[in-house]
Amino acid sequence: MDNEKLKEFCQQMIAYRLPRWQDLPTFDIYMDQLITLVKQYLKDLFDEEDVIITSSMINNYVKMDLIPKPVKKRYNREHIAYLLAITLMKQVLTISQVKDGIAFQIAQLGPKGAFDLFCDEQENALQMIATQVLEKQEGKVSEYLMSFHRNNVPIRLITLAFASRMVAKKIVYLAKETAEAETEG
Repeated sequence: MDNEKLKEFCQQMIAYRLPRWQDLPTFDIYMDQLITLVKQYLKDLFDEEDVIITSSMINNYVKMDLIPKPVKKRYNREHIAYLLAITLMKQVLTISQVKDGIAFQIAQLGPKGAFDLFCDEQENALQMIATQVLEKQEGKVSEYLMSFHRNNVPIRLITLAFASRMVAKKIVYLAKETAEAETEG
């Protein structure tokens, strides 16, 4: 396994930032712009071959009432926020569970508060997992896990699962890449 590539990936995860509600565009956009924007925000979390978001996915999310319907084929910051959260959460939950999780958080905090909390928790999870891989500091895990509050337990566990999956996926990929290089060499 290429430890330098893993180190670089973990440092990238520690530095990664999602946009907050106030950072999202305040003007309406069309589907192709929406897809481009979501991909741009999430590109550092996925491999090049991963399908992050498509128009079919978005249309299905609208049909399932997972996201609001566009108005005159235009989307706004609420759609972007939903799609960012859905795209990450569906990596570890079923779409039905994602829908329930989003509804729970919005009921607690409203769309802006729920989205900003999701971003905070996702970044914390990525940083915590990447730090563990880099530094093996178990004390950080204990402090982080001990700060659970009943309103953030579901989102904290979802975001931890996503961060763990992403790092595990990268470790497997790098190990495979190294094995293939050794076979060729």
